[in-house]
Amino acid sequence: MRRRLPERTRMSQQNGSAFTRRGFLGVAGAAAATTLLAACSGGGSGSGGGGGGGGQISFWNQPWGNTQFNPLDQKITTAYKPKSGLPTVKYQVIQWANFAQRYSTAVASNTNPEISSGGGTQAFLFESQGKIHYADDLYKTWQSNGLYSDFLPGLIDTLKTKNGYAAIPYNLDMRVMWYNKQLLDSVGATPPTTWDEFEAVCKKLKAKGIYGYGTYSGAGGFTGFHNLVSHMINNGGGLFNANQEPDCVTQPNIDAMNWVIGLVKQGFVDPRAGTYTAQNAQDQYKANKFGMGFDTGGLAQNVGGTVGANLKVASPLTSHSGAKGALFFPNNIMMYKHNRSIKGTEAFATYYYQNMKQLWTQKTGIGLPVLKSIADTPEFKSDPNNVKILSEWQPVSKTWGAPGGNTVFLNVTAVDGTAPGTTFTQAILSGNTTAKAALTTLQNSLQASIKK
Repeated sequence: MRRRLPERTRMSQQNGSAFTRRGFLGVAGAAAATTLLAACSGGGSGSGGGGGGGGQISFWNQPWGNTQFNPLDQKITTAYKPKSGLPTVKYQVIQWANFAQRYSTAVASNTNPEISSGGGTQAFLFESQGKIHYADDLYKTWQSNGLYSDFLPGLIDTLKTKNGYAAIPYNLDMRVMWYNKQLLDSVGATPPTTWDEFEAVCKKLKAKGIYGYGTYSGAGGFTGFHNLVSHMINNGGGLFNANQEPDCVTQPNIDAMNWVIGLVKQGFVDPRAGTYTAQNAQDQYKANKFGMGFDTGGLAQNVGGTVGANLKVASPLTSHSGAKGALFFPNNIMMYKHNRSIKGTEAFATYYYQNMKQLWTQKTGIGLPVLKSIADTPEFKSDPNNVKILSEWQPVSKTWGAPGGNTVFLNVTAVDGTAPGTTFTQAILSGNTTAKAALTTLQNSLQASIKK
């Protein structure tokens, strides 16, 4: 995330902090037994209710960007002037270091805020507990004021459940392919557009002692797993079927992982990649040892300097199946059923989305925007990498729910920053496994995790 923030998991945006299903659900379960904390509210809501009537509601938000993000975000929030009879809004920063426990305890004890951001899959846990206020009515009002049609295509439906819309898209965390233009030029290569062309460029880079497939899967480094799932989606696969159940051992997935294992065996992947952190990988880019790779949309900014300026976003690759695609994470804002004023909460949400443009135009480091009007600003367009990500990668990217669907749901917490993904990634990057064996182990681990 962007302070640059530590590696989150979706639960985040372009960088992130580890957030496991076991850890979050465990905290949630413990919090459910501590409702006595309701008397110790740290700014959450009071008794439930649906009307207006003045007073004050709370908006909790995380540090989604650099040091300028939260001060500007608070300024936007406190500038809100509600209509007569509607509540004002109190702003509170929730640090990523303890966000899971803060939200779980607050929701369990009915001391939650009326509206918040949070982890990318958090709303689906709380929705399963009956704690979320659905955004359906809010979207109806946005259809009349133009906000609804301002969202990038397909984003709103990624957060839809069978009972309603659990959350509102807020910012995007993308997984894309990068290349170092200077290094590719030095070996007479152009950016690849297919898997076969990617291998051909890797061979040229290897001759110069440069790794063509930059990645990492060490402590907190879940992006390596995201990259592997991206390749599955790129080949028409993914982890979940139409019933939202793990379905990993499929031919598209096997073929995609065989492709990666082939890259490993040809020496195109750093042998230490399985132990690398995000910082280790960025250091390899800085040292001109990674010529291409798959990473977050903020890689060039994270690397910085001359090398960062040389890093360019490639177009999505066409796989052996003829498909394009990648994994992405629609971070979101949610409203809560336990609420001082549903009407006031929805009114503030409308104001916030109509005025949050500054978070991008003032370059506070938040993830990629969800609104077309923000993507169309001169400030956003000044970064050609971001423009390419939204114009070429966002339309073909899918959520954890692929290939069975393109929504987020409760079962995806089994893969959102959890140990099975790391184990799987390190096995693939070692090259000492078969694709089918690694996918079978992943399948069994996910099924066991979901049953718990």
